[in-house]
Amino acid sequence: MRTLPVLLLVAVVGSGLYLVQVSYEARQLFDRLEKAKARQTQLDADAARLEAERQAAATTLRVERTAREKLGMKQARPDTTLYLTVPAVPAAAVSGGGH
Repeated sequence: MRTLPVLLLVAVVGSGLYLVQVSYEARQLFDRLEKAKARQTQLDADAARLEAERQAAATTLRVERTAREKLGMKQARPDTTLYLTVPAVPAAAVSGGGH
C-alpha cells in the first residue's frame, strides 16, 4: 500500500520537471520568434529605403547630372547633330527579287 503514494509522488515530480522543461523551450521559441520579427521589420525597412533610393537614382534630372558630371556628356544641340538619311530600297530587292 505504500507503493501507491510513492508512485504518485514520482509521477507528480516527473510531470513537474517536464512542465518546467516545456515552459523553458516555449520561452526560447518565443524569444526566437520575436528576434525573427524584429529582423523582418528591419529587412522591410531596408527594402523600402533601397526602393526609394532606386527610384531617386532613376529620375531624369539625376541621370542627366550624372551623364554631365561623371561621363562628360553634353546636351545635344541642332548645330552639333548630324542627321543621316538612308536611301529607299525597292521592295523587290528586300524580298529577294522573286528568285
